[in-house]
Amino acid sequence: MKPMAHLGVGIGWRPEIADAVERLSGLDWVEVVAENVCPGHLPQSLLRLRERGTRIVPHGVSLGLGGADRPDPGKLAALGERAVALGAPLVTEHIAFVRTSSPVLEAGHLLPVPRTRDALDVLCENVRIAQDALPVPLALENIAALFSWPGEELTEGQFLTELVERTGVRLLIDVANLHTNRVNRGEDPAAVLDAIPLEALAYVHVAGGIERNGVWHDTHAHPVPPVVLDLLAELRSRVEPAGVLLERDDDFPPEAELAGELAAIRAVVTAGPAAAGEPVTAGSGPAGNGPGNGPGTGPGTEPGTEASGGPGTGPGTGPRPVEESARTRVALGQAALLSALVAGTPVPEGFDRRRIRVQARALAAKRADVVAKLAPELPVILGGPDPYREAFLSYAKGRPMTSGYRRDALDFAEDLLIRDLPADPAARRRLTTWWRDRAGARPPRRIVRWARTLAGRAA
Repeated sequence: MKPMAHLGVGIGWRPEIADAVERLSGLDWVEVVAENVCPGHLPQSLLRLRERGTRIVPHGVSLGLGGADRPDPGKLAALGERAVALGAPLVTEHIAFVRTSSPVLEAGHLLPVPRTRDALDVLCENVRIAQDALPVPLALENIAALFSWPGEELTEGQFLTELVERTGVRLLIDVANLHTNRVNRGEDPAAVLDAIPLEALAYVHVAGGIERNGVWHDTHAHPVPPVVLDLLAELRSRVEPAGVLLERDDDFPPEAELAGELAAIRAVVTAGPAAAGEPVTAGSGPAGNGPGNGPGTGPGTEPGTEASGGPGTGPGTGPRPVEESARTRVALGQAALLSALVAGTPVPEGFDRRRIRVQARALAAKRADVVAKLAPELPVILGGPDPYREAFLSYAKGRPMTSGYRRDALDFAEDLLIRDLPADPAARRRLTTWWRDRAGARPPRRIVRWARTLAGRAA
């Protein structure tokens, strides 16, 4: 696997801190949530950063490569378009599932995949499909989780190692997520770092969180705690990462505080040479096109060469196909879990029911928060954050999300109007106008809603 190009120390670009990011001294690169930018209408801040030579990496959150279904071609094409528009050396995503197709449910969040042979087979095939479709190399991130799956067959280290061996995909290691999983799932971060192939490391994420009632919440809205910086030092003692990035998604601090966190991260990264393991060579050319990372003439591959196949992918062998029965087993397990989390069905056998309840509450709260950000008029119309939140959480109990957050906002408003809410006539008129402006139709009457419900039950 070719060495990664040197990225340095970077920060997650967000619109709320765009001006501050441009002013940060010594910033080497940025990462942007892929789904939050449009290739033809990039924010001026990103265009200025790109013109200055700042590298920009798109970070996807909606592919769901760990899901039972094969990747959506449209989502893959969209991610590739963003990579091209940003001149990105690679794209990144997550080892997670985010939806099910039977029933149609959206988590709106990254959920862990079971570390089983079935799930690994499905993930590997999905990764290879993504690699073939993307114009640049792909790296995948380990996620934070509140709970574990019952009956797992592999450790985190074994799962990640075999994923790399079978696909050649690179790894994005989030040390904050390693800490989260230490608290929530009793996993040893050092054991994970010892087990995984660090030569496959693309870059590293660092973020903050908070512990409540024995559960660590990976909020990305709190300062990076010393324990996470210690884990970064643990990783640094094994390998010199090509890049390290600070993630912050909410409750953005003053610019000076962001600069201070970046300085603390840089101090750990530059503390000295790797004490163990083979260091990643910095500044050695474009991001490597590892085995299975797309066509040999794509970015990251030297002209006139072909990407070599990983183990089990050489000439005459090819990757072993995934049996549809394996996809079916993974689909059934994920559907049962997601239904329990968002639709109130019984918790599947073997799961920690308390942790599933915590996760379910967290998913509902995230839905409310994201919808409020996407449609800030709704809390205003409903009389403020508290009445909005109460109304949305009541709605969410009976209406699982089946599409994206924008559709969720429209469905929430429609649900209120069907029930003749809000009670204040003036507020109801404002909500009706808001809904019509975005949906382009008149809210259905109660009888239409009842017919829809009956039809859904009959199906």
